[in-house]
Amino acid sequence: MRATIREVARDAGVSPSTVSRALSMPDLVNPVTRERVLRAAQRLGYEPNRAARGLITGRTGNVGLIVPDLANPFFPSLVKGVQAKAREADYAVLLADTDEDPAAERDLVRVLAKQVDGLILCSPRGREEDIRALAATTTLVMVNRRVGKLPSVVFDNADGMRQAVAHLQALGHRRVGWVGGPRSSWSNRDRVRALQTATAAAGMELLVAGNFPPQFEGGIAAADLVIASGVTSVIAYNDLMALGLLDRLRNRGMDVPRDISVIGIDDIQMSAMSSPTLTTVSLTKEQAGRAAVDLLLALLEQPDGVRNVRRELPTQLLVRGSTGVARTD
Repeated sequence: MRATIREVARDAGVSPSTVSRALSMPDLVNPVTRERVLRAAQRLGYEPNRAARGLITGRTGNVGLIVPDLANPFFPSLVKGVQAKAREADYAVLLADTDEDPAAERDLVRVLAKQVDGLILCSPRGREEDIRALAATTTLVMVNRRVGKLPSVVFDNADGMRQAVAHLQALGHRRVGWVGGPRSSWSNRDRVRALQTATAAAGMELLVAGNFPPQFEGGIAAADLVIASGVTSVIAYNDLMALGLLDRLRNRGMDVPRDISVIGIDDIQMSAMSSPTLTTVSLTKEQAGRAAVDLLLALLEQPDGVRNVRRELPTQLLVRGSTGVARTD
C-alpha cells in the first residue's frame, strides 16, 4: 500500500499540513524542515495525489499539446520531446489532433484550456487574430509558428534554405523548384521568403509550383508540374512530399539525382530509408518539444518575468543520395 501523508508527517515529526506545503509550496517551508519532509517521503515511497495537490496549488498538473496531424511523422518526435520534458517536471500531457482544421484547432484550445495549466500549439493553422484571442485566455506557447511577440519555438528556416541553395549551386543547378505546403502554414511562407532571398543572392531562378497537402500524395500531385517546369532541382515543403515526388518521378521514368535533384525538410526516419536516400534539411524536433515545455513552465512560474519568449533552433542540411550534379543537356 502507498504511504499516506500522515505517515510521512509522523516520520518527519511535522504536521500533515507542513508536508503538503513542503511538497507543493516549498518556498514557504523552512529549508531544514523541507529537507526532512522530502527524505521521509522518499524513504516511505510517498506519491502525492495529483487531484489533492491541485486543490492546494490551483494547478491541474496537466499541459495540453495540440498538433495538426499525428499521422505526419514530423510530429511524433516532437510529442516525445514534450512528454519527456513534462514527465521530468511531473506534468501529464493531454494530446489532441486538429486534422489540419483551423476551426477544430480553435475549439480544442478552448476545451483543453479548462483542463490544463497551459497549452503548446504546434504548427497552428489559425488566423493571427484568432491565435491572439486564444492566447489571451490561457498560457500558450507555439511551436513552428510566430505571431507577433507571443511565446514561440521555431526553426531557423532562413539558414536551412541558405544551406540547401548553396548545396544546389555548388552542384551546378541554376533553376530551383519549390513545392509548397498548406497555404495557411506559417513555415511554408517563411521558407518561401527565405528561398527567394537565397536564390536571388546566388543568381538562381526560383519557380514555385503551388500549395499542396503536406503528405505523400501532395508530392505525387506536384511532380508533373515540377517536370513540366524544366527545373533541374526541387525543394519540397517536407520530407513526406519529397518522398511522394521521388515516387512519381520514378514512375515517369526520371532518374534521381541524374535528371533532377530532390531535397526535403524535416529529416523524418523514412528519409534515410528511401531509394535514393533523401537529402533533407534536418529540424531538431524532439529538442523543440522540450524547449516548448521549458518555456511554458517558465511562463507558468513567472508570467511577467520571462524575457526570452521567442526561441529559434538551428537547422542542418544532411546530404544524401537524392542530390547530384545538374544535368547539362
